[in-house]
Amino acid sequence: DMETEHVGKLSIVEGEEHDDLCTTLVLHGEDHTLGNVVRHMLIKNPAVEFAGYSVPHPSENKINLRIQTYSTPCLSALYRALDDITDVCDHVLEQIDKAEEKFQG
Repeated sequence: DMETEHVGKLSIVEGEEHDDLCTTLVLHGEDHTLGNVVRHMLIKNPAVEFAGYSVPHPSENKINLRIQTYSTPCLSALYRALDDITDVCDHVLEQIDKAEEKFQG
């Protein structure tokens, strides 16, 4: 089994050169659902030069996430993207709650 040992959800692709501004990360236990949303939020950040993801193989439950930034550390950009996703989800849930209250009268 060639799987890299990892703790938790996130690891860095081994054997690949990386620095603070250009990194490929592995998100374990995730697929296109999170990959596409994270990529979208990263690209919206003006500090991010490039963001993309791939699923290495359909039978593997992980995605590779490539981030390149102009001057912000990649992990900072990732954490900002995840915070932004959380904010959007919170807003959507608030709107659903309001609509439900209005509907129930």
